[in-house]
Amino acid sequence: MVSPVTVVKSEGPKLVPFFKATCVYFVLWLPLSSPLWVSALIKCLPIFCLWLFLLAHGLGFLLTHPSATRIFVGLVFSAIGDAFLIWQDQGYFLHGLLMFAVTHMLYASAFGMRPLALRTGLLIAVLAVLCYAVFYPNLTGAFTYLVGVYMALVGFMGWRAMAGLHLVGAAWRWTELAAGGGALLFMVSDLTIGLDKFCFPVPYSRVFIMSTYYAAQMLIALSAVESREPVEDYRLSKAK
Repeated sequence: MVSPVTVVKSEGPKLVPFFKATCVYFVLWLPLSSPLWVSALIKCLPIFCLWLFLLAHGLGFLLTHPSATRIFVGLVFSAIGDAFLIWQDQGYFLHGLLMFAVTHMLYASAFGMRPLALRTGLLIAVLAVLCYAVFYPNLTGAFTYLVGVYMALVGFMGWRAMAGLHLVGAAWRWTELAAGGGALLFMVSDLTIGLDKFCFPVPYSRVFIMSTYYAAQMLIALSAVESREPVEDYRLSKAK
């Protein structure tokens, strides 16, 4: 097990561009009323920096670790989704929703299906159903079904991220903590988007949504560093 102090020393410098790009987004705080390509670029810049963070570990690392590759591709779809959501008032909200649905499927696949942790999955499923029940009276048309499917995918991703989480004992690993924390923050960010769009105006929603979102993406990218399986082990597990 790698110590968290070692992680901060080795990985912290590679995350400096991400932190700077995030600060640029919050300092400039470009209005959403008249979306421009520069707004999309600045919003996506922190995610671009997370691409570079993973690429800094080498193409060989990504090519030999399927879970890290899937997280990288998930970040690519996230950036596309971010760009679509800049123009959500012009009819591109569903496009962004689709991109993030793909992201969650990729992340869930990266986190894997072992251990199963059925109790964790059941708890998250109950919470997802309760959240959907809150949204349901305010949903119309295709959103009635699409929001339900999206929430199921987000919940599934959260289940797989938290399934391997051990906070105490010899089995504790910082990568699982990063994945679980990132998934939890992603779910909170998406829940806030849903409440603000479909239910009622959430005070300071944009600040809360983007701060939890960027933190979630950073933690999920960080969880790929001590990746779960080299490609040889992955092939053996598939063969079984």
